[in-house]
Amino acid sequence: MQQPHEMEIRVRYCETDAMGFLHHSHYLNYFEMGRTEAFRAAGGDYRAMEQSGLYFAVVRIECRYRSPARYDDLLTLRTTLARATPARLEHRYELVRGGQLLAEATSVLACVNCDGQAQRMPPDIA
Repeated sequence: MQQPHEMEIRVRYCETDAMGFLHHSHYLNYFEMGRTEAFRAAGGDYRAMEQSGLYFAVVRIECRYRSPARYDDLLTLRTTLARATPARLEHRYELVRGGQLLAEATSVLACVNCDGQAQRMPPDIA
């Protein structure tokens, strides 16, 4: 397991529901942002990977919501690469406000080609 990558996210008004809470669907967007920025921080170049014909496809994601976030909250997202195999990446996420855990999640990504067939990741990515 690698060190967590951290990033701050401020909840925008357009991401909230009628009660003023961060809508549950946006948590998945935040997790994607976390994966992308963690990959970039580790030297990855997703655009170059796609140009070579490889993609990361989400094959499973699970989220446990613990406490709501609200408009204008400043959140910290911790993304950790928990496990890597030749064709899969598993991430863990913690979304916090101050010291309070708001949501935790896991995801599994498969490396696939443009036809959706599983592929081994190139050595520079793995």
